[in-house]
Amino acid sequence: MMRKSWYILAAWLLPLSAFLQPAVFVTSTGEVLFKSEAPQELIRATSKELKGAIDGNSNSFSFKIRIASFDGFNSAMQRTHFHENYLQSEKFPEASFKGKIIEDINWSQPGKYQLRAKGQLLIHGVEQERIIKADVSILPDRSLRIECVFTVLLSEHQIPIPRIVKEKLADEIKVSIKATLVWRGA
Repeated sequence: MMRKSWYILAAWLLPLSAFLQPAVFVTSTGEVLFKSEAPQELIRATSKELKGAIDGNSNSFSFKIRIASFDGFNSAMQRTHFHENYLQSEKFPEASFKGKIIEDINWSQPGKYQLRAKGQLLIHGVEQERIIKADVSILPDRSLRIECVFTVLLSEHQIPIPRIVKEKLADEIKVSIKATLVWRGA
């Protein structure tokens, strides 16, 4: 009788083990849009190469993007200036954001959540500690949808703006991120 009870308990718990596995979510196709709204010019560029992961067990995260993957801009010359003169994408090929999610969350519970991510934002070789708010939707298929908007001050990352383009390039850049992360389990 004891052995039969053990099998029944194991058969009941086995399906639950999928939900008890580590909650690791990954993406390699997140979208990052940045916008500079200066008095004389609006500049926009986009990349769909945001890569990253969230480990739901430790509430840690890591995201990165290749600077050279940004496209758009108003002209080829503007794109060249962006890569060569401002972000120096050969010298600093990636930007990243790594850290911890402040709120505790049940990563297996579908719903919409507002979370704060605290970590190190690395741009142009300069790290800044940031807290960035994000809207997170946990979907029934165990994927996550993340959206956030924040600003980056070029001066905080030692990105100089020459006087000649001060009216065409804002010091404060608006960044928007949209990404879907899929559950990878253990």
